[in-house]
Amino acid sequence: MTAYWINTFTSISDEQKLQAYAALAGDVMRAHEGRFLARGNPTYAFEEATLLRTTVIEFPTVEHARAAYESDAYQEALRALGDGATREIRVIDGV
Repeated sequence: MTAYWINTFTSISDEQKLQAYAALAGDVMRAHEGRFLARGNPTYAFEEATLLRTTVIEFPTVEHARAAYESDAYQEALRALGDGATREIRVIDGV
């Protein structure tokens, strides 16, 4: 079943670290068959949400998304991000 990785930034304190993370993380997502559906700042945000960067990535399965997150390459991307931002990441099944 298709799965969606939803990454919502709650704060960004270092744009350079964010760019370093994004450069590494994109390749990891694609290597695990992830397909970017949306990324950037939201046009609108409702109910106490922020207008900070949000990413939606489609994966063939939840297992693909989890493998991407747990991969050594993604952990390297997380180290590049470090304390440059805080986020909420959710992986949900498609319908």
